[in-house]
Amino acid sequence: MTVNEDSFTNWKNREEIAESMIPMIGKLHRERDVTVLLHSRSLVNKSVVSILKTHRFARQIAGAELSVTETLPFVQALTTLDLGPSQIDVGMLASTYKEDDRGLSVAEFTAEAVAGATGANKIDRREPRDVVLYGFGRIGRLVARLLIEKAGSGNGLRLRAIVVRGGGDRAAEDIVKRASLLRRDSVHGQFQGTITVDEDNSTIVANGNAIRVIHADDPTQVDYTAYGIRNAILIDNTGKWRDREGLSKHLRPGIDKVVLTAPGKGDVPNIVHGVNHDTIKPDEQILSCASCTTNAIVPPLKAMADEYGVLRGHVETVHSFTNDQNLLDNYHKSDRRGRSAPLNMVITETGAASAVAKALPDLKAKITGSSIRVPVPDVSIAILNLQLARETTREDVLDHLREVSLTSPLKRQIDFISAPDAVSSDFIGSRHASIIDAGALKVEGDNAILYLWYDNEFGYSCQVVRVVQHVSGVEYPTYPSPAV
Repeated sequence: MTVNEDSFTNWKNREEIAESMIPMIGKLHRERDVTVLLHSRSLVNKSVVSILKTHRFARQIAGAELSVTETLPFVQALTTLDLGPSQIDVGMLASTYKEDDRGLSVAEFTAEAVAGATGANKIDRREPRDVVLYGFGRIGRLVARLLIEKAGSGNGLRLRAIVVRGGGDRAAEDIVKRASLLRRDSVHGQFQGTITVDEDNSTIVANGNAIRVIHADDPTQVDYTAYGIRNAILIDNTGKWRDREGLSKHLRPGIDKVVLTAPGKGDVPNIVHGVNHDTIKPDEQILSCASCTTNAIVPPLKAMADEYGVLRGHVETVHSFTNDQNLLDNYHKSDRRGRSAPLNMVITETGAASAVAKALPDLKAKITGSSIRVPVPDVSIAILNLQLARETTREDVLDHLREVSLTSPLKRQIDFISAPDAVSSDFIGSRHASIIDAGALKVEGDNAILYLWYDNEFGYSCQVVRVVQHVSGVEYPTYPSPAV
């Protein structure tokens, strides 16, 4: 057999194995609320090729071969266990099993590693928590996609309604347009599922989920209990109100908590999931998910501070343009943002550096920041220049950040890429808050410069959903438990 024939046969064998995994992964997700991960990447609803590509990428960041032939036995073992709602990383199971020298079988090792999710230890499936989206722009529609994608299993959240301005005589036409924007996106592609519109009942039906469209020009106009909504979490995607007084307008009948998808002002807690989400008080009704850039820089900053100490730093963000800029030169209340976004690089301000203190209050280092908007529609990069408390090497920092991305509690926030020719469009759709570009990292003595890619739309939306899961009490545990 030639090399080409051998490679093709090997590929076909791996295709067959990946295909056999799909129904097992789907059944675990559908019937037991178990999300199967591979080094923090979900394998739920993935195609054969996607599963194989995920294994390939996991090998790239882990630095070790990982094949479906190795992960299949762990997926099979999971199907035999009495599992409760959880997230189980078969990549970590396979990796740690290689290092275990006790002679356990795969089934025995798996049962031990996920013991907290089985038998008497497992948590019960919970009633889904109602969610309302106030505003249906770029972030609102992506959060909607994520909630619909996971509806019924895996996260215990149920999108019940969206609130938008307008209505009146053109309400039916408005709903059709909203549904069309949800279905098709120029950056993120087609919605993966079916969408129909019930104009008579002002409802969008997405993958069987009925989502009421409520028209209102002000939060005080809505009584959510009139739509059967109870104890809901409202996600404000407008950014119109950013302080406690303004956001309190949303605390209407049927709404229990308000989550803002913009930096909060005053005493509104700014939360970066993975870093300070555990500081949210149970009775807190109003909180912010900070900004996309804050979510991108704070997890790597924490990882560096924990290992090396940070004395001071500066972050320069090269940010894709947003809807608050003009297509062509026109008046804008902010300096420079009135100039044409698709034609210019635009120097502007960023509040991300000052927001670090809210998310990392124990970090005493002064962090400054600035930003340049550039003519791309999505994906940004933050250049984090740090003076460390001790000298180190590039190899040591790379090893540390790679390990953080694979095994630490920050592994859902921090990703790691070593591809030599990676560019911004490669990261569209990333579910991580921040992707470390290994090839661009610079370290000299006590100075480290990190290049951090981030999908400022989708990656940030994933962080928002994680915060909502946490405050809803439906954030299911991950096994094996990440190293602390």
